[in-house]
Amino acid sequence: MSANTPEQSQLGKASAYVDLYDPGLLYPLPRETKRREIGITGSVPFMGCDLWTAYELSWLNRRGKPQVALAHITVPCESTHIVESKSFKLYLNSFNNTPFDSADAVRERLRADLSAAVWHGGAVQSGVGVKLIAPERFDAEPIHELDGVNLDRLDVECTRYQPAPELLGAAFDEQPVSETLVSHLLKSNCLVTGQPDWGSVQIAYSGPQIDQAGLLQYLVSFRNHNEFHEQCVERIYMDVWTRCKPTKLAVYARYTRRGGLDINPWRSSHPQQPPANVRTARQ
Repeated sequence: MSANTPEQSQLGKASAYVDLYDPGLLYPLPRETKRREIGITGSVPFMGCDLWTAYELSWLNRRGKPQVALAHITVPCESTHIVESKSFKLYLNSFNNTPFDSADAVRERLRADLSAAVWHGGAVQSGVGVKLIAPERFDAEPIHELDGVNLDRLDVECTRYQPAPELLGAAFDEQPVSETLVSHLLKSNCLVTGQPDWGSVQIAYSGPQIDQAGLLQYLVSFRNHNEFHEQCVERIYMDVWTRCKPTKLAVYARYTRRGGLDINPWRSSHPQQPPANVRTARQ
């Protein structure tokens, strides 16, 4: 089976608006291609997931009345593929004029189709998680900023706008620490269209204390870099892991939504519960 490429997807192209259910709209992209660029071959050296939120989900009940919901979607990072976000949006649009028996039926359809897509038709080793939020629960959806020490307080000079891992450093000759660092200055660009992607990133670690100024400059260096959200977070994880040599590490980014979807990748060196899919104020 030939591999899909980002250039072959619907990104940056005029697309037909399909409002009747069509799982064929989902466009899987292999994770392996970009992982090879950062030295990952075979089994991945981390665990984690991609947390999606779909804000524009609607379908018809059996009497033709529109229904709406929010969807929280959890994609395991060990899956062989991601789903290109525009195709995901087009797929969700295909529910708009499609009757379903219940919200549970919609959830199970989403779970089955997305699980098949991220394993690209192969055996599903770990399924996609789907949770629907009904309108009467919308006001219970919290807003919370990422917890941690704010790196953006630092008055640093920034001159690098392509990923520069050499900016990273740590105090290897001092006592190890455990801390959580946060920046809201992460910006990258879509791999295909070049459109800006805005995010906040949280780095929690134990080990040699990371130089905060260098870390902030490194995160800013993604500003003109073209890569999908999941790929940026894995690049950050691998650069920090390699350069700063923590004993434990977790990297989590929350990106602002585009086309009614936000994508929030999380990668961890050790088993733990994934973060709650709670949006920030910018999202």
